[in-house]
Amino acid sequence: MKNADAALEATGVSFSHSRRRPPVFTDCSFRLPRGRVCGLIGPNGAGKSTLLRLAAGLLRPASGNLSVLGRTPAEARPGIAYLAQRKPLHSHFTVAGTLRYGAEFNGPGRWDQEAAERIAYGDGALEPGAKVRSLSGGQRSRVALALAFGKRPELMLLDEPMADIDALARRQLTGALLAASAEYGTTIVMASHILSELEESCDFLFLLAGGRLRLGGETEDLVAAHTLLTGTQDPEADGHTVIERYSSGRGSTALVRTYGRPAGDRFAERPTTEEVVLAHIRNSQAPPLLTASAVPEAPGRPSHARAQEDAA
Repeated sequence: MKNADAALEATGVSFSHSRRRPPVFTDCSFRLPRGRVCGLIGPNGAGKSTLLRLAAGLLRPASGNLSVLGRTPAEARPGIAYLAQRKPLHSHFTVAGTLRYGAEFNGPGRWDQEAAERIAYGDGALEPGAKVRSLSGGQRSRVALALAFGKRPELMLLDEPMADIDALARRQLTGALLAASAEYGTTIVMASHILSELEESCDFLFLLAGGRLRLGGETEDLVAAHTLLTGTQDPEADGHTVIERYSSGRGSTALVRTYGRPAGDRFAERPTTEEVVLAHIRNSQAPPLLTASAVPEAPGRPSHARAQEDAA
């Protein structure tokens, strides 16, 4: 039975573009609870766009199962708004005509004109009569986001949604995304390779790197599971799992999984989200970490199961 409480749930999902090419990712299993704002991060080519296209029902996994809003991706499509990197729009339409098209395409009862216009025209951002072909890249992104908001979806899948939008507009639109999530319970997944774009807005993270899911869960919990230890003693001698180590003026500094173990004589600091993410990208052999809420439901596994980690 598929878990209707999850916006996305994958078990053993693998995907490759062809038999002659290596898989984009292998054996990915994860769960995204509804109502979260999730950052999908990873280096270029990690499979972020591919995973969004799978969730949108535009691709099918080579193996494994993926459910969306408790259904198959095809069944869930009416409740999904997917915004691709290329943001395809009809160039000969006006902005107002594009929104009318969105209303007609989605049909009565499934379109929120006020929400779409708020994104498109707020603070005089766009003129209703402007042709799409005359707009800049950032302005086209705003039109595409207006279509996504107008659909009032249960799940938004956004692929690099603000890469070409200026800083002020990015802040405004991010605020609109967070408001939609808070007011309507919309689940939002934003893919980006720029962590700073996601760090302040996302309460959930998935990190894809090296063909696998490396981190998954609440941002706060993922960071709290790690500590920076600086000193002359080897942290592995005390049972710490070292994710990354580098020389420093006081011996060496290591990012470790603490598991509640004491720091000893070492100087302990809380790492930043960026430090944790980059360390896992650089060390593909580090054991993955999923918090309890990011682990798929399975027969015999209680829903309150503690954080899961695959031993190195």
